[in-house]
Amino acid sequence: MAKVTLSSDWLAGCAGCHMSMLDMDERLLDILQQVDLRSSPITDLKHPDPEGVTVGVLEGAVANSATEEVARRMRDRSKILVALGDCAVFGGVPAMRNHLCIKAALQRAYIETESTVNGHIPDDPELATMLPQVKAVDQVVPVDAYIPGCPPSADTIHSVLVKLLKGEKPQVPPEKLDWH
Repeated sequence: MAKVTLSSDWLAGCAGCHMSMLDMDERLLDILQQVDLRSSPITDLKHPDPEGVTVGVLEGAVANSATEEVARRMRDRSKILVALGDCAVFGGVPAMRNHLCIKAALQRAYIETESTVNGHIPDDPELATMLPQVKAVDQVVPVDAYIPGCPPSADTIHSVLVKLLKGEKPQVPPEKLDWH
């Protein structure tokens, strides 16, 4: 029997959710024995365009053209797409910039204060283009499962991943939600 394929990536955010995945300790090793891991920031395993992914996991919010492309590519290549953490679910901390005047913030950071870019706002075409608003993953692509929390607990992540890998529909019990 072929192994289930798993790929994870992180967009804009703190990477705390992937750190919670590491908190699964030995249970993470059990999961990794059941899957063919195609790409993940927790292992530095990178396949630029993993094909045929059963479960794709995206942590973080969509904040620029590069993260938007990562979300679209993951959706296109994954049978099931999971939004991991509050940033992926509703924008979280990265979305705080949605309430700022970006032009004024960049002006202050790069022009009005001493900086390493010699008094101009970087405009290198190689840099990702900042989106006007940070978005949750489901504002860009359809999401099949959500794991909320900042970060969600290792137990919650484990229970959802185990169910998904078995082909079951996961349900996060209210007591596992970190909203109390």
